[in-house]
Amino acid sequence: MVNKRREQEAAKNDFIECLKILEGALREKPYFGGDNFGFVDIAVIGYYSWFYAYETYGNFSIEAECPKLVAWAKRCMQRDSMAKSLPTNIRFASLYQWQDKSLELNKKVSGSSAGYGENPVGSAPEPCNA
Repeated sequence: MVNKRREQEAAKNDFIECLKILEGALREKPYFGGDNFGFVDIAVIGYYSWFYAYETYGNFSIEAECPKLVAWAKRCMQRDSMAKSLPTNIRFASLYQWQDKSLELNKKVSGSSAGYGENPVGSAPEPCNA
């Protein structure tokens, strides 16, 4: 259990360092491309939906660690195109919690220890060669 906590703490610190790299790329600009919302903003903003789940399950604050990055994300989410196409942080965290409970139930029913992305009933099916 102690090793798992250390691994989780190390992963959290690595994640925060990655976010700080993104924040450093923003500098003092409102968007990654400067004054204009652009391609990099579109590519990165989808991860903002995960922030609440990361904070909830990781027991830390991204805003405390990377305030400029969170301010950028909030700015992006004020755009109609982003607000209408991305789930809210809380809604996304609820989906994550549902998946986590579903995985636990699957483990209990099947006796499998399969994780996310693994097939609990054996090997993955062969791909179709159409």
